[in-house]
Amino acid sequence: MEDESALGEGALGMDWITVLLVPAVVVITAGFFYLYSSVLRLLSKTTVRNKVVVITDALSGLGNECAKTFHKGGARVILCGKSWEKLDSLSEQLSDDCDPALTFPPKLVLIDFSDMESLPDVISEVLECYGCLDVLIINGSMKVKAPVQDMSLELDKAIMDINYFGPITLAKGILPSMISRRGGHIVLVNSIQGKLALPFRSTYAASKHAVQAFFDCLRSEVEEYGISVSTISHSFISSPAPAEESPAPAEESPAPAEESPAPAEESPAPEEESPAPAEESPAPVDESPAPAEEIPAPAEEIPAPAEESPAPAEESPAPAKESPARASSRPGISPEKMAVEIVQTLSSKKKEVVMANSISKVAIYARAFFPNLVFSVMAAGVKSSAAN
Repeated sequence: MEDESALGEGALGMDWITVLLVPAVVVITAGFFYLYSSVLRLLSKTTVRNKVVVITDALSGLGNECAKTFHKGGARVILCGKSWEKLDSLSEQLSDDCDPALTFPPKLVLIDFSDMESLPDVISEVLECYGCLDVLIINGSMKVKAPVQDMSLELDKAIMDINYFGPITLAKGILPSMISRRGGHIVLVNSIQGKLALPFRSTYAASKHAVQAFFDCLRSEVEEYGISVSTISHSFISSPAPAEESPAPAEESPAPAEESPAPAEESPAPEEESPAPAEESPAPVDESPAPAEEIPAPAEEIPAPAEESPAPAEESPAPAKESPARASSRPGISPEKMAVEIVQTLSSKKKEVVMANSISKVAIYARAFFPNLVFSVMAAGVKSSAAN
């Protein structure tokens, strides 16, 4: 009996310890995360304060969020975009949201990567804003989804100008200033398709592979000058961007080959292939004797034929860009999270970051170690899309 009583008292003591231990662990864990977030916030402020930061495509969802983050952190931001009125509106919004005594008024520079001849003047204007540059964030791109045979050479060249030649021209123009000061940080916001190409995105994926390779080489060449180069490869960005500018390269997740958010970021000069946004369906339907649903491009992007809808033709493609079902099934990465990651990358000087779900990351490694398997899966996805 005494043994049973002792065991009962011991069990009761263990219950009390458990009752007290669980809340203690919860409180300690919560305190740890609070301390960690506080350190990150402090680190982000010290990282960007007084730094001269250039943000291209500042009118996109990600560019807008980066502008807010760096401006609040005390950086001297230079906002770049294609619309002066909207840049000015963004500048006023930033100034109204922050204490003018603690922040610097943003500088505004018009930039259009599709106009390569204007870039030398743009680079000079950027350097004249403060006489130097600490951080260059290259954000924004153009994306088109279409079969290879339906892409004109003019459209291919326009995509390469905006996604490859424009960014590298800007980086090369800024580089001498950074080399002379023996410091600086270049951040390329790239797509996960710079690592894994998907069907119906041939030129887009090629441009992302090309710009990824360029900045990988640049990283090694400028390290001796104290210049850091980082690439952030992300999948789909959840928040839609303003219609006037290219959304931050809101690339799709490489999991299902038939999916494509394909938001119309920038309209290239040669748009003879389709008056509507190029990525909706660059292939002219009248050139193909087969019905539109037999075109390899996924049928879900093409709305019901215009003759069946009494609404104006230009209204029909709009809802097809991002259907609620697709948006809910692919939440993507928020611009806020991307902006925080960029600040942390500047602080840690991490060379490469992949922001994607686990399936996309596995697909990247599978492409390297099991290429035939990946190619077979992609081909099967294309056949399934065509059949549907």
